[in-house]
Amino acid sequence: MAWLTEQISDATIRPSNELWAVCSACKRYVERSVWQDNLKVCPSCNAHGRLGCRERIALITDEGSFKEINASVGFNDPLQFADDSGTYADKARATAAKTGIGEAIVTGTATIGGRPVVLGVMDFRFMGGSLGSGTGERILLAAETALEKRLPLIIFSASGGARMHEGIVSLMQMARTCAAIARLQEAGLPYISVLTDPTTGGVSASYAMVGDLNIAEPRSLIGFAGRRVIEQTIKQKLPDDFQTAEYLEEHGFIDCIVPRGDLKAWLANALGYYRPQQAAPTVKPKRAKAASRRARTLTPWETVQLARHPQRPTIRDYIAGCCSDFVELHGDRRFGDDQGLIGGFATWNGLRVMLIGHQKGKTVEANIAANFGMANPEGYRKAMRLMQLAERYGLPVVSLVDTPGAYPGLDAEARGQAEAIARNLTVMATLRTPFVVVVTGEGGSGGALGIAVGDRVLMLEHAVYSVISPEGCASILWRDGKKAPEAAAALKITSDELLRLGIIDSIVPEPAGGAHTDSAAAMAAVGAAVSAALAPLLALPAETLVAERYAKFAAMGR
Repeated sequence: MAWLTEQISDATIRPSNELWAVCSACKRYVERSVWQDNLKVCPSCNAHGRLGCRERIALITDEGSFKEINASVGFNDPLQFADDSGTYADKARATAAKTGIGEAIVTGTATIGGRPVVLGVMDFRFMGGSLGSGTGERILLAAETALEKRLPLIIFSASGGARMHEGIVSLMQMARTCAAIARLQEAGLPYISVLTDPTTGGVSASYAMVGDLNIAEPRSLIGFAGRRVIEQTIKQKLPDDFQTAEYLEEHGFIDCIVPRGDLKAWLANALGYYRPQQAAPTVKPKRAKAASRRARTLTPWETVQLARHPQRPTIRDYIAGCCSDFVELHGDRRFGDDQGLIGGFATWNGLRVMLIGHQKGKTVEANIAANFGMANPEGYRKAMRLMQLAERYGLPVVSLVDTPGAYPGLDAEARGQAEAIARNLTVMATLRTPFVVVVTGEGGSGGALGIAVGDRVLMLEHAVYSVISPEGCASILWRDGKKAPEAAAALKITSDELLRLGIIDSIVPEPAGGAHTDSAAAMAAVGAAVSAALAPLLALPAETLVAERYAKFAAMGR
């Protein structure tokens, strides 16, 4: 049949719509049976065709689990709108009769992989999936149901934007739905937003983009103003990938792109990370007992060289060695996705956590891609987003520190490097979930501290942690970079000295010669140390965690 498909694609044959579907992206015709079996995904270009809400619900939810709610809520006509083609009310009634749905979203309760949720699915067939007051009411009621039942909320968006027929009332639905979502998130309940083709206008500028997790189907159109409007305004031709899911992922606004066939499994896995928080009585804060010091056989400067060894295990190695599952999450939702600092859901030695950490490479190319482990402001803002997400989900945070410091470039300063780190410090100080930090290599100044205000701070035996690099210190104090070995000793940057000072809580032993000589043993030691540190913290109520964390850091320097 390949020859026939080719001829059809050249428009030499016009097949019946009953037997053939046409891809809206590449314009190729596909046998309808193949189209349906492939979940309306084009086998030629991978464009994801639009699904009706009932199709989407059947694909995503466990069979027979969906129970519709708010079906009686329909459209409103506050402006009594009419134009040359007729009244808004007549159009809405005709659309409802044709589609079998009374508004642009269908809501209900369901299970996904056995996990209960409240679900909203938009349908582009109802007036382009536009956001009217009825749509807003259904979303608000769905959020209130999720709040009442203490369930996660998931919304699939497919919309051209606000419904012009309702004027300013439609515009107010953006504020209304965001208020409902904010109330849900304040209560610690997850909200997952799934962006499908298209998600534009007032919907993209409201509830679609404020998920704890924003995910999208491949090649989905996602944006605010239309391409033609933008090109007319700026008098420039836009790139072909502009306003695609891939473009938004690159610029940090969505966590990941998930093919349609994988969505149900992805959502079920993500929902498994949600652990409802339970109140517990507050206890008097106390300092953790420091571990005994280890004998040091290396000089501080020799330790610096081991901490910087190019083959030292990186966060990717620890993910492979300590985690049975890792779901990387991308983007700061402001500027981009910084690969100098990565994070996501992880299963650490059988315990589900939020894992964050600096990323270094073991080759020049990998280091360049990760900016040599020096995070930009967007990296720290991504980390802050993930820490706050962990708090809402009831997940402990594990942070792996290995950086020469925060990136000091001109653009980083312009985007608020200092503000980003300072903001992280305040968030970590009051984070209401267990937080364990491991300095695995270099702990460079504020760039390290920006993800290191933890309940327990562990440190590998041959790691270093300092206010400034030895070279920087030597250049400033002695005006001689060759004095770096002396500076390393003077700064007290080694694990044993930091334990004595009360900066860290325990030392993780390394193989002889450094972690890089036996990565498997080093990762096993780190894995066990983190698990041991987390165990008592998980039994503490949030109020106690926050109080003891404050006491811990308040005591430093006294």
